[in-house]
Order: sequence, then structure tokens, then C-alpha cells
Amino acid sequence: MEVFEVGPCEDGHELGVLIGKRFAAEIRSRIAKDLILQKQLLPFARSPDSRSLLSCLSETNIERYPAYWDELRGLAVGSGSPFLEIMLLNFRKEIIPFISKDNENTNDDCSDVLVVSDSMAFAAHNEDANVALLGHTYLIKAVLSNGTSFTAYTYAGELPSCAFGFNSHGMAFTLNSVPPLKHEIEAGAVGRNFVSRDLLEAQNIDDAVSRICSSRVSVGHGYNLIDTKTRRILNLETASRGRFSIFEVGDAPFFHANAYLHLKVDQEEDENSMRRHKRAITLLENGSSFVAILGDKNDAKHPIYMTGPLLYTLCTVAIDLDRKMMCIYHGNPLETQPSNVFLL
Repeated sequence: MEVFEVGPCEDGHELGVLIGKRFAAEIRSRIAKDLILQKQLLPFARSPDSRSLLSCLSETNIERYPAYWDELRGLAVGSGSPFLEIMLLNFRKEIIPFISKDNENTNDDCSDVLVVSDSMAFAAHNEDANVALLGHTYLIKAVLSNGTSFTAYTYAGELPSCAFGFNSHGMAFTLNSVPPLKHEIEAGAVGRNFVSRDLLEAQNIDDAVSRICSSRVSVGHGYNLIDTKTRRILNLETASRGRFSIFEVGDAPFFHANAYLHLKVDQEEDENSMRRHKRAITLLENGSSFVAILGDKNDAKHPIYMTGPLLYTLCTVAIDLDRKMMCIYHGNPLETQPSNVFLL
């Protein structure tokens, strides 16, 4: 993938405008083709029932992250898109639970394998999403006014990054969606896209943990924090009302899909995630490589590596902490060479 290099920018609005201009076609195409936006989010936003929730989401996140809210506004201006549609894309996970009883088509199902041992420190991640996202992602390398730079895999129309990224402080992360039940969700609290945008500026792993745990999110999430300077990987699970749990990855390979593993939260029974987890554990016990696990298509209904019809593995990313290298594969990593290689 082409990497769009932008900055240093005077402020978040300018950064958003420049990204919006460069990827205007991709953003407008996604808006037009995103059925969740067109058939669920927009009809809800145009109804009186939406006013309280959207107002609260806006006020909370403007107060907490004013620079990133300006970035969103700039994204709308640069791409020539209505701000409402950009806002809805970025709050889709915080809105859908309150308007739909069937969330099957909203899941973002990612898989991670992590290990930190004497011989290797490695993280591998499948970025899985609705098939509508194909052709609607891009890579951004941004330089901020304070000198920090970050590289982020980004969904068209959204803040960088709801997927994965790294910065010039040696910090990287990947993300896993988790499915709390509705009573575990706090309406109108902090949006997850704003938290992950904030992570791109974390100076070290402790700073990253602080940024996540102080955010009081609306909907829970799973974070894999990777610090190349200290050779550490943390899996951090969050839920609303300030709840979180931290697991430090060690020499036993750790697999995380789309379920809470160590934070006690009432959650949906996701057959897809459970079957991927079961298959991954079997492969780990058999000594399979991380690439072999993330490229596995053995389960016909719920494979680890997805090729539709609803969910699709957009790419696979492999991070070697010792070599300080990130490789991105477009296509099954068992069958392709990296399309992008970055030094961290």
C-alpha cells in the first residue's frame, strides 16, 4: 500500500483536511457503500430518538479530545463529506447497540498471537472487518507539531487508527473488538476511536496504559500494547465505567480473538471467536508458526483467515520486537510476501 506522508501540521484540523483531501474518493465511496451507515446509523441519526445519545457522545468527546474532534471536522472538510456521516462512522460501535437487536453485521473480528520469551518477542495480527471495507483503507504517516510521528493503518473516514499502528517512541499496538452485553455499555461516554487515536502519541507502555485506563469508554475493547524499547507486550481489556484488566504476555504464546479472557464482563456468545480460539490453541499445541495460525483456513464456517462473504481479512501484520520490524501482508501470509515493511 502507498503510505501518505503528511505534516508537520499546525493543528488537528489541518491534519484532518490534508488526509481528507488525499483520500476523498475512498472516503466518499465508503460512505456510499457502507450499508451499516446507510441503513442503520443515518436513519437513526435523522430521528428524534437520536438526539440525546448523539449530543452526549459529542459533548463528552469534544471535552476529552478537542484536538481529535477538530481532526474529524477537518476530515469532513477535506473530503467534502457531511460531518454527520463522518461522526457516525467514528461512533458506530457506540451507537449500534442502542438501535439494533442484530449486531451480526457490525462485528470486526480480529485475531492476535503474542509471545515474549528469551528467544523471541513477536506479535502477529489479522485485521478482519466487514467486506465493505475492501478498498477503503489506507496507510498514513503523520508528523505532529511536537516532533512525534506515527504510522497508522486507517479505515476511510475514521480517525487513525481503529486497526493498528506505531510511533517514533517505539510504541505499537493492535486491537481486538470484544462484545459486551448491552447492560455493560455506558451510553454517551468516550468513543473507542478517540482512545486509539490517542494511543498513537503514547511515549511508552506506561503512558499507553494510562491513556487507555483513564478514558472511561462507552463500549469495551481489547488492546495489545507493544513496546520495542523495553521488549514488553501487554494485553489490556477494558469495559465501561472505568473497568480494565492487564495481562503481561510471557513465554507461553497467547492468542486473543474477540472475547474477554481476563476481565469479568457479561458478553455475547460469539461462535466465530470461540471457534477461532479453539483452532488456534490446537495449532499452538502442535507447534505451528504464528504465520501458519493466522493464515489457517481449516474451519470452513469460521476460519482464522477470512475471505468472505461477510467478513474479510483485510491484511495481516507481523511485529518482531527484537528486529524492530513490522511487516504487512495483503493476502494470506502463508502464500504472499510482505507488501510493506517498516522499521520501528
